[in-house]
Amino acid sequence: MGLMKSMNSWDLALWAVALGTLVGVPAYARLVRGRQYSIFGLIILAVSLPGALALHARLDALLPALAPWVSALFLFGMLATAGHLTALVRPRLRATPFRLMVSIPGMAFVALGALAGVWLVALLPVRGVLALAGADGLAQTLRWLDLVPVVVVVLSVVTSMRLVEEVVSFSLADDGPEEFARLPVRRYRRRVPEPTPGRPLRIVQVTDPHLGPWQPVHKLRRSIERLIAMEPDLVLLTGDFLTMEGMGSPGALGRALAPLRALPGRCFAVFGNHDHESPDEVRDGLRSAGIQLLLDSEAFVDTAAGPVQIVGADYRRQERREHLQSVLERNPRRAGHVRLLLLHDPSAFKHVPKGQVDLTLSGHTHGGQLGTVSFGFDWTVLKRTAWPDHGLFAHGANRLYVHRGTGFYGFPLRIGVPGEASRLDVSIAKS
Repeated sequence: MGLMKSMNSWDLALWAVALGTLVGVPAYARLVRGRQYSIFGLIILAVSLPGALALHARLDALLPALAPWVSALFLFGMLATAGHLTALVRPRLRATPFRLMVSIPGMAFVALGALAGVWLVALLPVRGVLALAGADGLAQTLRWLDLVPVVVVVLSVVTSMRLVEEVVSFSLADDGPEEFARLPVRRYRRRVPEPTPGRPLRIVQVTDPHLGPWQPVHKLRRSIERLIAMEPDLVLLTGDFLTMEGMGSPGALGRALAPLRALPGRCFAVFGNHDHESPDEVRDGLRSAGIQLLLDSEAFVDTAAGPVQIVGADYRRQERREHLQSVLERNPRRAGHVRLLLLHDPSAFKHVPKGQVDLTLSGHTHGGQLGTVSFGFDWTVLKRTAWPDHGLFAHGANRLYVHRGTGFYGFPLRIGVPGEASRLDVSIAKS
């Protein structure tokens, strides 16, 4: 009786916090920040809370001996969600204890609720068929499938907190497939790359760092220091530097990128879509770190692998074909130079005329963010969409490398697609 009473108390507290969060967070956001963020918060809660409450009920029934602990964890997750969304009403980068105890658990709980809602709905037809068939034994066994969203979220928290350090090796060429296609690359993790003919061009790409709870200043700074230790010829940054928290923290981006001051004249950047939400802050951060911003302009660098022309295209949502052709025409190919294009969104690569660019570097997709890359397979949810998800692609002689991202934004977890901290070893000798 005492256990049942305790469980009822937990359940009552859980529902009370859910209702209070659903009403209180949007109301507070409307009062302090305005209608747009209020609606944003309401949508997030409407997507996540029903699935979380349904999953809690399923786990209570599945694990009755652990029910109070399950309820306590769900209550903590819901309180963390409320705290995180409330903090975003006045967004800024928070101290480590707040990140670890509020923001990260809150975002993980949002993801758990969203995934659980989809998963439990998907299981309903299966459970219905088993009930009609009277297969009670099998139905009891399949109850353990209710744990799938929990396992996925736990593993994804680990994936979201790490970057895979590697050397990626591939070659440029004078020709290639007539239709857009994925090409293989050689990835070296914890081992020395195989020798290549001639000195490869060594590029470190930083893309979508999204300075925020998952990517605080000290973490991005450490990552850049390790990348610099790979002795790159160039460091190329392909946009989306901030989150809401980063935009609300003046000077944070400059502090995170500060190690790049050690490579004067070798660091170049373009804007991504989110950078247009806070352009002055991004410009100041790049400038303070000695990074040259290329917005529809070019730069030339002499490297140990030979001279390089870098063209940077600003992010455009519309008229991308006309924009890219104009940029490339105004910055024509220079004889004897390897021609690189920095292009935040890889879906615009199809508008690059064949033979106009040797290598395009993009980000934006976060590597697909949901897939099986962690298990050694290239598949992601973007596999058959307009967005090349990650890795090397070709269209004629044009090559495109899509970086999985230094950070991520939007959906609050990386699921099976780790972030990337790589040096690209690009063989520039053509046949």
